[in-house]
Amino acid sequence: MMRLLQHFSPDGRRQVIAAERDTAAFIQNVETVRDLALMAIGAGIDLSQACRRQGPGGAVDINEALEEGRLLAPIDHPDDAHLIMTGTGLTHLGSAEGRDQMHRAAASAEHQTDSMRMFLEGVEGGKPAAGRVGQQPEWFYKGDGSQLVGPGRPLTMPAFAQDGGEEPELAGVYVIGPDGAPWRLGVCLANEFSDHVTERHNYLWLAHSKLRPAALGPELLVGSPPADVRGQSRIIRDGAILWEKPFLSGEDNMSHALANLEAHHFKYDLFRRPGDVHVHFFGTATLSFADGVQTRAGDMFEIEAAPFSLPLRNVLARDETPAMAVQSL
Repeated sequence: MMRLLQHFSPDGRRQVIAAERDTAAFIQNVETVRDLALMAIGAGIDLSQACRRQGPGGAVDINEALEEGRLLAPIDHPDDAHLIMTGTGLTHLGSAEGRDQMHRAAASAEHQTDSMRMFLEGVEGGKPAAGRVGQQPEWFYKGDGSQLVGPGRPLTMPAFAQDGGEEPELAGVYVIGPDGAPWRLGVCLANEFSDHVTERHNYLWLAHSKLRPAALGPELLVGSPPADVRGQSRIIRDGAILWEKPFLSGEDNMSHALANLEAHHFKYDLFRRPGDVHVHFFGTATLSFADGVQTRAGDMFEIEAAPFSLPLRNVLARDETPAMAVQSL
């Protein structure tokens, strides 16, 4: 399957890379993946055809480019306000267990928590028949393009954060066409990154816990997403593995179909503004926080999974800048 990457040269020049199997080359006369996508939409062709139409440039070693810090997130927008990051939770088989443990202390042990109820509703109705819309999932807002972090860049929690925890998953990448129709370009490896201590205090604080940066792996896997994705998530501290665990994603391991998650996101008119970019996180069932791990600044998150050939690595940092006070005019 083709993967698209975004590269910048020492002189600041932007280029798009198309990689297939063990070969990769720059695409001629295209600076960004968004430009390529809009070109494809306008011509009525897919991304692979658009790459072939533009033609390959020079060959490039993407492993070397990653090590040199020359790879960006595989999607962005020239105006951060027009890139919208959102996500869905309780979408993966097994994803309710950790959330249920976090929230059960605040609920009667004799009754299901809201999290477990929502998860079971998704199991029952999250994969409707083709052409139909199923159960509505949990949904949250993460931020705009200013919160998007590329490979190798730090994931920075704010000074007031109580936790900075990884969430290894897949994210869908979309561009809205000139007529308002959403187009899925593909999926990326992602670290959705949340404040699980804040969320554990009260599930109504989920919205606060999600207002954090998120990282995308360097490769955008185009075409139909794989149904079964198996990877590894680990935390490295002082050069040694502190925690490691496999994670699963793809529809075979989910309680919702991707089409159902997409239908419930793009049913809102404000998410179909022509030219906008959307990054939508599909959720996970694997968290180090659920295993009692307490992260700290300097820890490195590392996520890898086939068919992506490159890992996603980000160091945890803390911003010590105090919040600005509101002033009256």
